[in-house]
Amino acid sequence: MLRLVGILFTVLFAIATAVLVWPQFFRLELVFPLAQIVASRAALAVAFLAIALLSAVLLFARPLRGVAASVLIISLIGAGSIALIGAMRGYGAAALPEKTDGAVRVLTWNTAGAAVSAEAIADVIDEQQADVVALPETSEQVGEQIAIMMRDAGRPMWVHHVNIRPDVPDGPQAWQTTILISVDLGEYSVIDSSRDGSSNTGSVPSAVAMPIDGSGPTIVAVHAVAPREDAMSQWRSDLEWVADQCPEGEFILAGDFNATLDHMASFGSGGGDMGRCVDAAASTGNGMVGTWPADLPRLVGAPIDHIMSSPEWKATGSVVLEESGGSDHRAVVAQLERAGDGG
Repeated sequence: MLRLVGILFTVLFAIATAVLVWPQFFRLELVFPLAQIVASRAALAVAFLAIALLSAVLLFARPLRGVAASVLIISLIGAGSIALIGAMRGYGAAALPEKTDGAVRVLTWNTAGAAVSAEAIADVIDEQQADVVALPETSEQVGEQIAIMMRDAGRPMWVHHVNIRPDVPDGPQAWQTTILISVDLGEYSVIDSSRDGSSNTGSVPSAVAMPIDGSGPTIVAVHAVAPREDAMSQWRSDLEWVADQCPEGEFILAGDFNATLDHMASFGSGGGDMGRCVDAAASTGNGMVGTWPADLPRLVGAPIDHIMSSPEWKATGSVVLEESGGSDHRAVVAQLERAGDGG
């Protein structure tokens, strides 16, 4: 009887390991609570190693030796598989390449409302030579302050903004998203459906800005709702909306997706991660670096803030900034070049 129980436990553990290592194969990556568990692959790998260590100790107990050996092997396979996935996505690249004439640098930073000052944001924009800046949870007033500072620094930027509840005075800044775009990229305008919410993410707003003269990429500042247990349906709907923002044509998506690449498995098309868009961090060696929460080590947190581009653009470098400036998110910067330009 004990042997039968041991075999059953081993089989169930092997199935659970397979689901946790690659939930998208079982179409469970968007299901509570697996979506939350797999958000940090590094933490999951540590858990597998802890189980492996416990199993190694149990090898000294003769009645449990067979089960312990099996669990030890499965745990090591699970941890090794996660490590291999991590190696493919990248554990961290420290610097961006030199900025070329045709490059566009994109920065995204969920500033957690007033947690980060306009001065701190402007300093990072200037230091990183960003041309496009997506700022979920940042008010229009802060965006305007940043734009004034960038103008004074000789790098003027247009400010665009969406407030999902403009009728509520002094509402939470989570209801707002701000985009800054360098004047060198031309004039942009936020589309009406972003402003009135007729086509947008649900409870926190995204913003779609299109070039007025039709030349250049459409820029989408993304903010999807967090996958809380009571918001799972809205979360999935938000991710579907985000994927729909990268059809044929030139697009740059940047923001707080509240989702990792594992969660996006069913939303890509034509080789993309979300619609046709490809994740810049994963393609340049930063795909496993956590952006939230910022108070955890970089490889323990969840990589939920992303910069993505359609195939007309390719990422030649990215970096996840170490300092969060008081936000619970780290900022992400990517350098994009037109495909075929040799960048």
